[in-house]
Amino acid sequence: MSKICQITGKMSMVGNHVSHSNLFTKRFYLPEENRWITIKVSAAGMRVINKKGLKAALDEAVEKGIIAGY
Repeated sequence: MSKICQITGKMSMVGNHVSHSNLFTKRFYLPEENRWITIKVSAAGMRVINKKGLKAALDEAVEKGIIAGY
């Protein structure tokens, strides 16, 4: 997958635009399924995960069509 946050959908831009996406490859533990998942997430995406919880943030991303599944 290219440079896109899998939670918020933010992407890197080219030219004179500033993206502010700050993408990181991060591992999160998903206790509902008892497994670790690795996702590309922005700083804003990490704040969303801290606020709503990992499962809710992933379900919302699937509903919006940002990711197909996890």
